[in-house]
Amino acid sequence: MADKPQTPILPDKTPATPPSSVQQVKYPRLQPRQHASIPSEEFIAERVNDAIAWYDKSADKNKKLYLRTRAATVIGGALVPVLVNIKFPYVDVVTTIISLMVVLLVSLESVYHFREQWTNYRGTEQNLRHEYFLFTSKGGIYAAKNNIDAYQYFVERTEDLISSENSSTLKTMTSLTEAKPDSKARGLRKK
Repeated sequence: MADKPQTPILPDKTPATPPSSVQQVKYPRLQPRQHASIPSEEFIAERVNDAIAWYDKSADKNKKLYLRTRAATVIGGALVPVLVNIKFPYVDVVTTIISLMVVLLVSLESVYHFREQWTNYRGTEQNLRHEYFLFTSKGGIYAAKNNIDAYQYFVERTEDLISSENSSTLKTMTSLTEAKPDSKARGLRKK
């Protein structure tokens, strides 16, 4: 009986599995680690720097989107009254299209909250940097702590900042988009 040639398995690779009918979620996998095994240098490199980079990029993106939509709505809002008073062919169509674009942009801003997201992400990014520099320079609250306690506090503060930002984003994206009844409607229901 002849030996079958075996497919070599590289140390960092797993053998391919046949595709299943269920789509698998693809996301970065966390490294298996022992409890309390991450030194501060690795935590800063993997968690703090990644978070700062993500918040910085997201803040820039939301700032650009906010400023562009805001500028377009201001320009469009200023053009419509001027165009209505000018007589040229298809002025009605042009003013209608500009008005529609203004309404769409204002509506999109009210759904995505670019301004709130920009300031939220920028604030978290700056707070993470602030905490990093206090920790690494042994300043502020870290001055009175030994290295182990300082590191534990730094990890807790970092995770609290990230968690607070996540909660704030969720609150912004849900509470501000829900329709709020106006005071007249509430008054009618009470009677």
